[in-house]
Amino acid sequence: MSATVSLTDGLFAFVKRACPTCTLIEGELRQAAKSVPGFRVVSQDDPKFPSGVGVIDDRKLDASYLHDIEYTPTLVVKRGGREVERVVGWDRVAWQRLTGIATLGASLPALQPG
Repeated sequence: MSATVSLTDGLFAFVKRACPTCTLIEGELRQAAKSVPGFRVVSQDDPKFPSGVGVIDDRKLDASYLHDIEYTPTLVVKRGGREVERVVGWDRVAWQRLTGIATLGASLPALQPG
């Protein structure tokens, strides 16, 4: 799926396979994609990353550009067509709060920059 226009409402994780933090949280991305309605993964460099998840292919970086994504991973919350919150990098507490998964990343470091 190509991301050539602005993404609609939901929770979007912008990632890329070449990002060490993104590969660190690959399991958490899969868990959120399966458990959280409206959660979508936008991959900048590999439409098969993470595996087992329907991924928005952003290799042309159209969606990333439109959403001012400078670092991966970045978690973006959109409501009413507008961004209402953003988390750059892995922040376990913030990702748990936004996904509603209290145990998300429990075995990972609390913080990891992108």
